[in-house]
Amino acid sequence: MSGTPTPVRDAPSGGIRQIFRIKSPDALLLESTESDQDGPHLKRSMGLFSLTLFSVGSIIGTGIFIVLGVAVPMAGPAVIFSFILAAIACMFSALSYAELAGTIPISGSSYSYTYATLGEVVAWIVGWCLMLEYGLAISATAVGWAQYLNAFLVDGFGVALPLWMSNGPMEGGLINLPAIVVIVLCGVFLIRGTSESAKVNSAMVLLKIGILIFFCVIAFSSFSAGNFKPLLPLGMVGISAAAGQIFFSFIGFDGVSTAGEEAKNPKRNLPIAIIASLVIVTAVYVLVAVAAIGAQPWQTFEGQGSEAVLATIAQNVTGSAWAPVIIALGAVISIFSVVLVTMYGHTRILFAMGRDGLLPKVFTRVSPRTQTPVFNTLIVIGITGLLAGLIPLANLAEATSIGTLTAFIVVNIGVIVLRRTRPDLPRGFKVPWGPVLPIMGILMNLYIMRYLRAETWVIFLIWMALGLVIYFTYSFKRARLRYHPDEIGRHGKAT
Repeated sequence: MSGTPTPVRDAPSGGIRQIFRIKSPDALLLESTESDQDGPHLKRSMGLFSLTLFSVGSIIGTGIFIVLGVAVPMAGPAVIFSFILAAIACMFSALSYAELAGTIPISGSSYSYTYATLGEVVAWIVGWCLMLEYGLAISATAVGWAQYLNAFLVDGFGVALPLWMSNGPMEGGLINLPAIVVIVLCGVFLIRGTSESAKVNSAMVLLKIGILIFFCVIAFSSFSAGNFKPLLPLGMVGISAAAGQIFFSFIGFDGVSTAGEEAKNPKRNLPIAIIASLVIVTAVYVLVAVAAIGAQPWQTFEGQGSEAVLATIAQNVTGSAWAPVIIALGAVISIFSVVLVTMYGHTRILFAMGRDGLLPKVFTRVSPRTQTPVFNTLIVIGITGLLAGLIPLANLAEATSIGTLTAFIVVNIGVIVLRRTRPDLPRGFKVPWGPVLPIMGILMNLYIMRYLRAETWVIFLIWMALGLVIYFTYSFKRARLRYHPDEIGRHGKAT
């Protein structure tokens, strides 16, 4: 076929072993450096502060603004322990991400980690999962942003967007224009440069944390310790059930690992950013939960699952409309930053897969001026914008969770495998207690996956089947390792 390189003579010739070929971590690290003149690379421009806020920005979205309406009726005042339990559950996987991000700081995140530990076909499956996760997350989050923007305009200015431009054709409108706009805006920031995108994200993260603290100040002005009695009205069962709902409000810390090639001192800064962001978010969430329950008896949260609970509490406490408008603005800002970080992660994973030959090379074209993958970003804008503008993604949103949980499981396995196969690699951070915590992370994610809906599993399996067809008909034949066998890893020693 024209344009397809010729395999070198001593390349692996096929068979089941070839699809499990492992890419040497040394080769992965070389590709991410400016000294590699044979392939594209990205500019290192993000420091520890930007990386930490990048991770915080990807975690704090709409979840904290609405999840209390679902979680508090399940656990009562003990929901504060549910937040801590959910954070611990996420921390198992976060520690594994921290170790691999500090060991192999490259753009592909869990896809690249898998390529260096479990082999090419498993890496492709993980990358394909991430495409589903990130692509749908961008589109679904953009649709949510449009809804919150409309609510903000109604509450603050008494103006509602016309139906034709705020809903897709399947919801009685013509096109969801605000959802497309937010995707295009985020794409423009990313195309202009990683440094500028990080600055925009940092400003939005600080602002939305400020708005959450603003809510706490309002709520504490009406604080009643009596609302915490009894502390555990529904026991440990209630705490565990609420933690399962809250868990997804912590997802997003993995997004910062996609910045491995654009981070300054990544072996040190990436692990710190991942762990620090989870600690910061947990502290903010617990503070918000304490303030909310102190301001409103936990029994009154029943039935508020689909409402903006924080805005409702703020209105009840102040008796005015201005406070909930500010809270609604916080939700709009939160969602915007989540779209920005998620789109960033999506483009960097596609970049890594394209560089490995598993996707077309168009995904690796880097602008010489901005040092960003412009064509890659434009493709993501086009596809996700089309989905967000025309299709209601509420029924598909859960599919993003199954992709995330699958990646979490594989990363935990990858830590265990890489410890055995490449103990010589320098690690900026090591998960404590050997394989115990990664195994707990695997079990925790499997436990959560068993409660996903049957429809979600059907979508996931269909997507996986399509991905395997593409791998064996396209990616397998064009993989970089097929033509560069010197980059294939060997267990227990460097190549």
